[in-house]
This record gives sequence, structure tokens and C-alpha cells, in this order.
Amino acid sequence: MLFVNLGRWQWSKGDLRAAQAAEFAHGTDTAEPLGDRSLEQVPRFQRVSVTGRLDPARQFLLDNRTNEGRPGYEVLTPLHREGRDPILVDRGWVPFSGYRDKLPDVSFAADRDVEITGRVDELPVEGLASGHAAPDEKAPWPKVTSYPAPMELAQALGQHVESRIVLLDANAPNGYVREWQPPGLTADRHWSYGVQWYAFAVLAVALWLILGFRRGRRIG
Repeated sequence: MLFVNLGRWQWSKGDLRAAQAAEFAHGTDTAEPLGDRSLEQVPRFQRVSVTGRLDPARQFLLDNRTNEGRPGYEVLTPLHREGRDPILVDRGWVPFSGYRDKLPDVSFAADRDVEITGRVDELPVEGLASGHAAPDEKAPWPKVTSYPAPMELAQALGQHVESRIVLLDANAPNGYVREWQPPGLTADRHWSYGVQWYAFAVLAVALWLILGFRRGRRIG
């Protein structure tokens, strides 16, 4: 029964990933103006356009982010909107320099309002092998953090921020490596794991029947 339940769980995870992949593909449509809305008011992965002023002086480096197996950071930059909470824009991945005390230079000039476009997404979630580390309020900017909660980022900034983020479009300026993919394993991986668990269940039943048959023959 355990193997069957594990198979069902992996199969449902595969269905969820397939649905997310479909939503992600749909998100490539024309960017929808965000206006005065919150990111929570639009579907996840929806492309949006939003106007504001980027803040290069106070940025975050999301640690434990890889690209093609290489370690690095993703750069989160606040975008300030008139009368609304700031939005954190993920400007992409930069490589790890090899030294913890030598952070990548992610500075840029920002002296006017800009319109940015990108996908609405959630902050990365901590995995089994990854550690959580809130930004150090005493550390200089940019602040390194690992799988932070929105509240922790807001505390470091000293103001509320949107709980969701925007993944900057690949062709937008002031960005780095941006090869956005749906989160987690692919649907096929989960389905294959599900098939394996179901196979274990069939094998367990077969072994039980064989052992029972042999035990019956010995008794007889």
C-alpha cells in the first residue's frame, strides 16, 4: 500500500508540473500592464509590464542558484512604484567569483523611471539540500541571502515589498543570464518515479504470493 501511495503522490506531482508548464508556456503572451494592481492579483507566470524606478543602491544576491551546474547568484533589484509597495525584479543569474568576500558587481545607472516586462513568479523555495539565510542587516549592499521570505527582504529594505517577484524578460536591458524555466522537476521525471513505485508495488505483491505458495506447499 505504501508503494501505491508513493506512486499516486509522484503521479499527482507530475500532473501539477504539467499544469505549471502549460501556464508557463501561456505566460509568453503579450505583456499585460500591471497598473495599480498587486502582483498577487494576476496569474502566476503571466507576463506583465510595470513602470517604476529601479534601485541599484539596495540589491539582494540570492545565493545557492546554479546555471548549467555552475554556482552563482540571482540578482533581486527593487522597483519603486508611485503609491505602491516596491516590486523585486529578478535580473538574472551571475557566476560566483570563487570568493565569498568578493561579490559580483551588479551596479548600473538608474536616474529615471523605466518600463520593465517579465513574468510574475514566487520567490525560490528552500530545497532539501539547501540552507535558508536571511539578509544580514549589518552587511553592506548588495546583501547576500538564501531562500528568504518576503518579510525578511522587507525588513532589510525598511519597507514593505510585494510577496511575489518579476522575472525580467531575457531581451530586457540591465539583466544577466535569464533562462527561465518552470520550477521543480519536469512532469516526465515525476511520472517516471510514479511508474517505478507502482512497479515496486507489483513486485511486492508477486513476492508475497510466491512466498505464500511455497509456504503452503511445505505445510501440505
